[in-house]
Amino acid sequence: MELTSRTLVYALTAAAAAALLGTLWLWPRLARQRPLPVLGRLALLTVTQLAVLGVLLLSVNNAYGFYSSWNDLLHPGAAALAPVAAQVPGAAPETGQLVRPTDEGGLETVKEVLPAGPPEEVGRVDSVRITGPASGLSDQVFVYLPPEYFNPRYVRERFPVLLALAGYPGPSLHLVEGLRLPRTAAELQRAGKLAPTVIVMARPTVAPPRNTECVDVPGGPKAETWFAEDVPAAVRSAYRVSRSADSWGVFGYSTGGSCALRLAMRHPGTFRTAAGMHADYTVPNDRWTDGDLFRGDQDAARRSDLTWRLRNLPAPRADLLLVSTRAEADFAATERFLAAARQVSAAHPELKVDSIFLPDGGHSFETWRRELPATLEWLGDHLAPPPDREPHS
Repeated sequence: MELTSRTLVYALTAAAAAALLGTLWLWPRLARQRPLPVLGRLALLTVTQLAVLGVLLLSVNNAYGFYSSWNDLLHPGAAALAPVAAQVPGAAPETGQLVRPTDEGGLETVKEVLPAGPPEEVGRVDSVRITGPASGLSDQVFVYLPPEYFNPRYVRERFPVLLALAGYPGPSLHLVEGLRLPRTAAELQRAGKLAPTVIVMARPTVAPPRNTECVDVPGGPKAETWFAEDVPAAVRSAYRVSRSADSWGVFGYSTGGSCALRLAMRHPGTFRTAAGMHADYTVPNDRWTDGDLFRGDQDAARRSDLTWRLRNLPAPRADLLLVSTRAEADFAATERFLAAARQVSAAHPELKVDSIFLPDGGHSFETWRRELPATLEWLGDHLAPPPDREPHS
């Protein structure tokens, strides 16, 4: 039974209720002040409290996604590296490769928000584990494949890719259930507002419970290498997707939005297009990042500040979209970044920046779902059609 399974929460809830009823029923029978009755009362209280605590911890974990599997909980940051192996284009990923199927992550618990129907009509969402040799990290992600991926007419076509990043400490499942990304993408594609696109859904929390802000931590997790090198290489090894950076984009909300902008600005040779929904523009030093991520390296800290990068480093060749609301707590930081980006792009047209600002809305899925269709349409408009095709077999 998976750590994030609702069945596990229900089972523990039932156990807690049974323990409470058992305590009420047995307590009068254990009222004597002798060793065995005293031990019996202690045992009843311990079992009841552990069951209630278990329900609370599981509920909090499912809501915030600190750990997405038993492996995350018991072996944080563990990675079992696997070699690259050839794979038939379009086939499902197989065990022993960089991408292999997995039932972790809780995808089976959110079927009601997945596109309903056969893959050739609505697409398919795969649950896979990616192993990265460059970073040494391994994590579970979801991959949405559009209906055209299963159409024989497109058997030699490669598809553009969007890497979608959740917020911290949310699991990848939040992109499926909270943001409803696969369903929204399928609806936009049916309406002709988004070209058939493969969407890879991941979380920035690659070394739970630490927030790495998608940077390579000195002496720690190489989160930036994971997203900039390992994930694209693994996806290209397992799926019919473009190898051109012009056909790859990255976006996310909250911390995922910060990561998206940072990845596109620092790695335009991997992601040419990015959208940050309610993003931050600096890397914080707080308890979630476990203090200074850069171990006192001031130059690395400055380079991670996106506004500083715009003003002090060569402009990247990138198309950026800023999405937020004017009621967002730190909207002023978004305005400062936008002003700096427009000033740079006026002199360096290889950098382009657009914005979508709603008048109201908070830092919540309700707001992000409102912004998602326009964000996806913008991304689709800026992803170049893949210039490469599958070779004849």
